[in-house]
Amino acid sequence: MDTLWLHIVQWLHTLGLHVDGGTARAVGDAAASATAQLDMPSLLALAAALGWASGFRLYAVVFLVGMMGVLGWMPLPPGLAVLQNPLVLGASGLMVAVEFFADKIPGVDSAWDLLQTLARVPAGAFLAAATLSPDGQLSSGALAAGAGIALASHGLKSGTRALLNTSPEPASNWVASTAEDGVVIAGLALAIAHPWIALVVVLGASVLGALLVWWTWRALSRGLRRLFAPPAA
Repeated sequence: MDTLWLHIVQWLHTLGLHVDGGTARAVGDAAASATAQLDMPSLLALAAALGWASGFRLYAVVFLVGMMGVLGWMPLPPGLAVLQNPLVLGASGLMVAVEFFADKIPGVDSAWDLLQTLARVPAGAFLAAATLSPDGQLSSGALAAGAGIALASHGLKSGTRALLNTSPEPASNWVASTAEDGVVIAGLALAIAHPWIALVVVLGASVLGALLVWWTWRALSRGLRRLFAPPAA
């Protein structure tokens, strides 16, 4: 499992969290025996749900999953055991509070989404791959799938929010942000209670997000071509 812990520690260092590899390894080994209680459908659903929810609320996902492990509500796979570390819980809890308010201010939310693109997609890929890596090796297929799901949900969120920001009143923005908070919590709960249903929902939402990204790109491309097209003679 050394390879996995090296990835975990390096990722945390990029976030400014300096957790030594020995601590992460000790936490992960303690959770390894409990991981056997999670069957493959549950692991697949959890991996997909984490990747998908990370595209909406990365820090809430990290905090909630870590707390579920600490409180004993569910056994965490070895790759996610580091989320129970007090430093990770404290940092993610602080960022949850920051994101809660930043995401509800029109204009600020879009800037926040743009900035968080650098964190949500790779973190979603990492969380999904770590969920499915009992041997400590991060699968390239799982990384790619997690990144794709996180990118799709992030595109759905960012695109919808950009459209809402064209409205002069802030109420629609607040409603959308609050709804996203609820969706993340409900998605994680569904992955635990009904893994197959959660997997279908996540895949469907990811396809919708991918279509939205494609449609938005086409619309922007057409608009730019018309804007810079030479005037007709």
